[in-house]
Amino acid sequence: MTGWLEAGLWGLLGGGALVVGAAVAWWVQVPRTVVAAVMAFGAGVLVSALAFDLVLEAVEGGGLLVTVAGFLAGAVAYVAANAALARRGAQHRKRSGGQQSGEAEQPGSGGAIAVGALLDGVPESVVLGASLLGGGGVSASVVAAVVISNLPEGLSSAAGMKAAGRSAGYVFGVWGGIAAASAVAAAVGYLALDGAGAGTTAAITALAAGAILTMLADTMIPEAFERTQLFTGLITAVGFLTAFAVSRAGG
Repeated sequence: MTGWLEAGLWGLLGGGALVVGAAVAWWVQVPRTVVAAVMAFGAGVLVSALAFDLVLEAVEGGGLLVTVAGFLAGAVAYVAANAALARRGAQHRKRSGGQQSGEAEQPGSGGAIAVGALLDGVPESVVLGASLLGGGGVSASVVAAVVISNLPEGLSSAAGMKAAGRSAGYVFGVWGGIAAASAVAAAVGYLALDGAGAGTTAAITALAAGAILTMLADTMIPEAFERTQLFTGLITAVGFLTAFAVSRAGG
């Protein structure tokens, strides 16, 4: 199998977890506390993958300065894009408790939410594609982190969309489109970085890592904290340690 195609399939797997989560939210009444707990766990898993896979790999490949610059650039770019989308009604796109704006309340919010969901998913997919470079195979810990975090993300966001009066066509159109875009982003990430220098690859990896961590703090952890509150930190820590232990055992 060609590298870019394999990367696309891994990206589709990660994005497909969003569709599965949305389907569960649409047809099953999952307690919000359960969703919040899984989201906190997934956030911890993703932080572990960022620290011990992406950032460490970037430092080893491109050095500390390149990694710091790329990481900060990713964080700033995400904040700027997220702020612009928030003004158009997408600030609560991962919230499940009725905070999302409906089209009647804020015209154009549906499109902003869709773009926001795409913004959240693209960095993860690029990282999945880039992890295949060098012929070592995809990073199992990164794949697990993306899937585990995307399931409750899709579930919570779709529940909020449903509460805001969005149609099934809109909900599944958004998440199906994001899954397809994730596949394309992973394939493009592989093709764009194939043959690139270590510094370039490190900068892109760090940029994606910065965007992902900022996304966690801005969108996932607030939703988790709303329901799990004092237990949020503990659940996140358990997710972090679980991913770290699995990564070390596999290494």
